[in-house]
Amino acid sequence: MQDIMPFISAHPVLSLAWVALLIAVIVTTFKTRFSKVKEITRGEATRLINKEDAVVVDVRAREEFRKGHIAESQNVLSADIKNNNLGELSKHKAQPVIVVCATGQTSRTAAEGLIAAGFERVYTLKEGISGWSGENLPLARGK
Repeated sequence: MQDIMPFISAHPVLSLAWVALLIAVIVTTFKTRFSKVKEITRGEATRLINKEDAVVVDVRAREEFRKGHIAESQNVLSADIKNNNLGELSKHKAQPVIVVCATGQTSRTAAEGLIAAGFERVYTLKEGISGWSGENLPLARGK
């Protein structure tokens, strides 16, 4: 404990970087915990699709979507969600909506946009399409 102050004075940039990372982790944790958007597993997603007629929204680029996507999913870009260009998706505000991206990292922003647009139950798929295909779950091609 007595070595902390000499370390901070000898390495101010490293110390500031550590504090910044700590703050980023805390903010991200609180933001995720108190968000209306929940992250779900592939098993939970399958249950929502089969039992509650969930709508799957894939926010990847059209080319990636054509290479492989969850069956019956809709390809809506994050930019379209941000600009409130939802098209047919607007009819499904009362249904569960699962937002999917490539790895599960970028879908949260789009999901929060759907919450802001009035969707009631919005989820993100943990690990995205890469996790889905990693478990050899079926992917549709084309469209």
